[in-house]
Amino acid sequence: MSSDVTKKRTFLLCGHAQSGKTSLTEAILFKSGSIKRLGNVSSGTTTSDYEDDEKERESSINLSVLGANYKGNALQFIDTPGYLDFVGELIMAARAADFAVIVVDAVEGVGVGTEKAWDILQRENLPCLFFINKLDKENTDYKSTLEDIRKSLTKKATSLAIVEGTQVSSIFKAKDKNADAYNKIVETVAESDDVLCEKYLETGSLDETEVNTALKKAILNAQFFPVIGGVALKEIGTELLLDILIEDMPSVAEGIIRKAKDAKDEEVEIAARVSDPFSAQVFKTIIDPFVGQLTVFRIFSGKLSSNSEFYNVNKESKEKFGQVFTLQGKTQIAQDSVCAGDIVAIAKLKESQTQDSLCASSRKVTFSNFQFPSPAYSASVKPKTRQDEDKISSALARLTSEDPTCQTSLDAQTKELIISGMGELHIHIIIERMKRKYHADVELGTPKVPYLETLAKAVEVSHKYKKQTGGKGQYGDVSLKVEPLERGKNFEFVNKIVGGAIPRNFIPSVEKGIVKSMKAGYLAGYPVVDLRVTLFDGSYHPVDSSDMAFQIAAQRALKTAFEEVGGALLEPIMTVEISVPEEFMGQITGDINSRRGRVLGMEVKGKNEVVKANIPLAEMFKYTSDLRSVTGGRGTYSMHFSNYEVVPQRIAQGIIDKAKKAKQEEHV
Repeated sequence: MSSDVTKKRTFLLCGHAQSGKTSLTEAILFKSGSIKRLGNVSSGTTTSDYEDDEKERESSINLSVLGANYKGNALQFIDTPGYLDFVGELIMAARAADFAVIVVDAVEGVGVGTEKAWDILQRENLPCLFFINKLDKENTDYKSTLEDIRKSLTKKATSLAIVEGTQVSSIFKAKDKNADAYNKIVETVAESDDVLCEKYLETGSLDETEVNTALKKAILNAQFFPVIGGVALKEIGTELLLDILIEDMPSVAEGIIRKAKDAKDEEVEIAARVSDPFSAQVFKTIIDPFVGQLTVFRIFSGKLSSNSEFYNVNKESKEKFGQVFTLQGKTQIAQDSVCAGDIVAIAKLKESQTQDSLCASSRKVTFSNFQFPSPAYSASVKPKTRQDEDKISSALARLTSEDPTCQTSLDAQTKELIISGMGELHIHIIIERMKRKYHADVELGTPKVPYLETLAKAVEVSHKYKKQTGGKGQYGDVSLKVEPLERGKNFEFVNKIVGGAIPRNFIPSVEKGIVKSMKAGYLAGYPVVDLRVTLFDGSYHPVDSSDMAFQIAAQRALKTAFEEVGGALLEPIMTVEISVPEEFMGQITGDINSRRGRVLGMEVKGKNEVVKANIPLAEMFKYTSDLRSVTGGRGTYSMHFSNYEVVPQRIAQGIIDKAKKAKQEEHV
């Protein structure tokens, strides 16, 4: 790999699903001579979509790293998925790139995937170029799509192309014939520089050298976003795109300065200099059942040779490795050495994982973690056979290491294995890969709601357990005061026995029996919580009393308490933050009410309104798809546990009846 960082461009392709990112990737590779034949998404022959499920669905699911050379410049770029379910891939790719090419479908215009990509790129401070694709389709218009970009994303989007139907050319090559369009560029770049602005106002013009220099600076500083058009499938606009990439978009040397924390936890700037100590960050882990783990990282500074070592700051250990590779889709290309600006991969590293910071031992620096959204959809996972059960944990461990937006957990109460991700499609892809790659077949279900039970009001109860069997009998007698506690207090046991009514060694037996009984529940088999039990009286037999007798007496006394005053079913309440465009606010608040939720507040964040509400967990399992349906995919949400509240009686009775029926069926 070349060590000249001024001749390197490292970028990503992103945009709404089906906008043509992968087709543009293929066109870039073909036009630059990196591949000899143009692949096609519909035939499953593209370089970047190489997984079987990507070929079947004719859509990207994983990010893919590609490389090309054009006019003496080394290009490394990342093709990313457009579906929101796979947004984690874009978040990881954004950390590895110096700028982005946003592909916009001329038929559909700016979609929700475009908006989401734009937000992520702005968070990472990446310069952007827009490529308006599919101009050969009916009812497409370059200028109207440009206006859509300007209206929806940024008013600083400015065309660098003259587009007439499917004929695309550079404004700079025909600026005299397109004076208005050229003057628009001049005005926009002049506004980004005070000195040039003053000169332009005085003279009404700028020379071409000044415009070109100011254009590059404005692009880097996010004050100018170039727009061109084309047809990726027919390579129209591809040459212009490549020329702009190397002439106007920032090289690795000119790219954004990375921030990191040094060994003293102080912020430092990392420039893309080959002469500086090595530093990098892992942004993707790929696991192949046959080849093993492939760790992919972007080098921010310094250089690295094969068969050497680096320091992993997160693991606080040195990592030795063998061959270093660059990637061309699934193909690994061996390299003797690599340096700043390169995206590289190493196989079978023992310690390093996604997000880890890698560096030279002489300068330990840590890069910030990725900001992944919280999982929005969960499902329970159940193995179909005993053989599948043995394979599940290892398969999920590998899949979640590849995809940090997929998380797994074991619910301590329901004993269910829960898998969570960005959406229903995301989870189904994970399950398909478990079966295809690791031969683990599972059934998906809706997770059980972890309901709890508590007592309705205070009551005093007694129970005498007495059993004679001819030999040694059983005897335990307790009197209890049982009362509910405020939410979250769980359990409190109070001993008020005086005068030795119950010997001291049997007091723990009473508490043990109560705790054991609380786990089983009384209404619907859910654990009992928020209870204070006071042992204030009882009696014992000097021969027949035992630990077990007092446990049974306590359990039956507690059962009597529930029978006398009744209980209440508690359900988990989630605090939910829903972000939607203003026009959907009425529908969203109405939907919250229909889910037994209550709105806590609203605020404006950027272009969206954010509604904060408390909603029962039982009403949230299908919310991801419902919200996308209502808002056309433009709404997002996050949630976290808030508290437990009493379930309304009409709903509670249905839950109790269902639980009793299930229990009866178990014993049939």
